[in-house]
Amino acid sequence: MADATDRARDNDRNSERRRRRTVANLAFGAIKAQHAKHRSSLERFVDRLNQYAGSTPFLVAHAIWFGIWISWNTGLLGLRPFDPFPFGLLTMIVSLEAIFLSIFVLMAQQRESAIAELREELGLQVSLRVEQEVTKTLQLVAGLYTRMGHRVSDDPELHHMLQPLDVRGIEKDLLEQIEAATEARHHNPILDDTRT
Repeated sequence: MADATDRARDNDRNSERRRRRTVANLAFGAIKAQHAKHRSSLERFVDRLNQYAGSTPFLVAHAIWFGIWISWNTGLLGLRPFDPFPFGLLTMIVSLEAIFLSIFVLMAQQRESAIAELREELGLQVSLRVEQEVTKTLQLVAGLYTRMGHRVSDDPELHHMLQPLDVRGIEKDLLEQIEAATEARHHNPILDDTRT
C-alpha cells in the first residue's frame, strides 16, 4: 500500500515537472503573441509602417520620387520648377519623414526590448529552477553514494556542487568584473606615461 502511494506521489511530481517545463517552453513563444494581441491601433500601424519602410519597394519609391523631384525642379523635364535648388520644400518633407520614421522605429524597438526583457527574466527563472532541481538530484545521488559506503567529502567538486547556488555572490562577482573592465577601458596609458 505504501509503495503504491509513493509511486503515485512520484508520478504526480514527474507530471508536475513536465507540465512546468511545457508551460515554460510555451511561455517563450507566447510572450510575443500576447504582446501582439494587446497592441493598440497606433502600435499596429507603427508595425506595418516599419515593415514597409524597411522594404525594397520603399527604397525604390523614394529613389523614383527624388529623381523626378530633382529633375523637375532643375528644369531637366522642361517643366516649370515649383521648388528650385536648394530644394527647401523637399528638404522639409524629407526631414519630417525622417523624424516620424525615427520615432516609429524607436517605438517598435522599445516594445521589442520589453518582450526581450520578459523572455530573459523567464529564462533566468527557468534556469534557476533547473539549477535547484539539479542540486536536489545531486543531493539524492550523494545520499545513495554515501549508502554505498563512499564518502562525499572525498570529492571536493561534488561537495561544492551540493551547495545551493549563490545567486547574490555570482551577481556581485559579475558586477566587480564589469566595474574592473570599465575602469580598464577608461584607463589611458598615454597619460600614465607622461606623468612618470
